[in-house]
Amino acid sequence: MAESLPGEGVPGERVLPNERKMTLTGHLRELRRRLTIAAIALVIGMIASAFLTDWIIGWLTYPITAFAEKIGDDSFTKLTFTTVTGAFDMRFRIAMVAGLVISSPMWLWQLWRFVTPGLTRREFWYAMGFMAAAIPLFVGGVIVAIMLLPNVIAVMSSFFPSDVQNVGQLFTATEYYNFVFRMLVFCGIGFVTPVFVVALNLAGIVRGKSILKAWRWVLILCLVFGMAVSSPADIITMVVMAGILFVLYMAATVFALIVDARRKKANPELFVDVE
Repeated sequence: MAESLPGEGVPGERVLPNERKMTLTGHLRELRRRLTIAAIALVIGMIASAFLTDWIIGWLTYPITAFAEKIGDDSFTKLTFTTVTGAFDMRFRIAMVAGLVISSPMWLWQLWRFVTPGLTRREFWYAMGFMAAAIPLFVGGVIVAIMLLPNVIAVMSSFFPSDVQNVGQLFTATEYYNFVFRMLVFCGIGFVTPVFVVALNLAGIVRGKSILKAWRWVLILCLVFGMAVSSPADIITMVVMAGILFVLYMAATVFALIVDARRKKANPELFVDVE
């Protein structure tokens, strides 16, 4: 992982200071240092999350609480633990996942700096911009998922006949939290996808026109993704999720077109359209 010396490389691009050639042993030491910092950040995040577990549990159970209020049945919010250690295991898992999310800026940064130690200043600010965009988009995807979950639960619960006596729906805590976590993660990743589209454009791998031409396929993929994170019978949730993702894709497309226009103005000889 060698670094260009000051004065070398692309004109106008300055490399971040204090970088030097490393031996294999140096790389291993650097990897150990980065992993140690990441592990410490994760532990601190888990400890902080342990104090927020009650709030997180209330936040995660909001979908069934909202649905229970809608149908006027408080018993619908009762989650069941099927093992003696179930409650402790669930709190530990929630603290671990929340700690991973809270500490993500630190361990992602450590991973990024190990893989790409020779960043120029422009690339450094590009990386910071990606992180600044990806984190709020991921959080936005999680919030949208939480807001749509009551509708998903309502649709799936409607398949149970309401006139059957002495039979009710029972949610086990483990299965419920697994379902919620999967939907939150999938939606968060889906919302971050446009950032990677922009990254490919900035790297010169794909142009804005090519991204725009693929809008029909992207619309189909958005609908498939919306169907995957919702129940097959829940058309509303599917359309809402697909619509949000498509709007984000179009926003990334507009950004890519603007970047290409600036590049073409600066270096028109590099933009030769091939039909």
